Formats: sequence, C-alpha cells, structure tokens
Amino acid sequence: MKPYDERLTVPRSWWLMALLGVLLLGIALVPLGPVALLGGLAVGGALAGAGLSAYGSARIRVVAGSLIAGQARIPVSALGEARALDADEARAWRTHRADARAHMLLRAYIPTAVRVEVSDPDDPTPYLYLSTRRPDRLAAALAAARPDVA
Repeated sequence: MKPYDERLTVPRSWWLMALLGVLLLGIALVPLGPVALLGGLAVGGALAGAGLSAYGSARIRVVAGSLIAGQARIPVSALGEARALDADEARAWRTHRADARAHMLLRAYIPTAVRVEVSDPDDPTPYLYLSTRRPDRLAAALAAARPDVA
C-alpha cells in the first residue's frame, strides 16, 4: 500500500492578495521616509508570508497504520468508514449538519472533503471532517490501511 500524503496549501490568489496588501502598506509608509518604507515592506512581507505558509502547512497523511490530520494522530483501527464528499455534501457537513464534537481539519478554500466515522467507543468524537483536494484517494487509502479490510 502506498502511503497517502497531502499538504493543504493556500491558493495562489491568497499569495497575490498578500503581496498587494504589503504593497499598499508600502504606499502608506512612503510619507514616513525610505527607512520606514523598507522596514514596513520587510516586516509586512515576512508576517504575510509566515501567516500564509503556516495556515497552508496542514497535512493529511496515512502512514504506518495511522491517520495524521494536522495535529491529530489516530490509529486507523479506531476509524470506521471513510466517505468522500463532493462540494455540496462537504458544505452541508461543515455547516448545518456539523456536530460540535467532530474533529474538523477545515480549509474553506478546498471544496471537497472526506468524512471518517470514529469507531472507538471510548472516543466522544463522532467523526472526522477532513478537507482534501483528493477525497477519493484519501478514502481509498484509509480503506486499504484498515486491518479488517486489508
């Protein structure tokens, strides 16, 4: 079984918007002089880049019998069925059908997701909602990694 690994990077348009925001900051700092301008561009660019990079660094992996989703690490044996969600179903599960007890690795800029049942009776989490660009591949990787299926 080939392991599954996906990084939930932010869209390129967000980087463009961050660049435009930093340029607007630079324009606002022009009257304060070149030192303030360059300092503002450097600090604003660094903060924008770090923020976008950190937000887009969430990963989903299926390796060594575990699902790693962001900071969560769950043994695949504690998981039930994984269901790929199209854009409409994913929207419903992250809005009006959502359960407050669910673990959600949610990225609104990714329209599709996977909903994974939690079968561990000691875990109060009913399911995992994982934003993913490849829901069918993630669901298949989880099914292949389950000890009762493989």
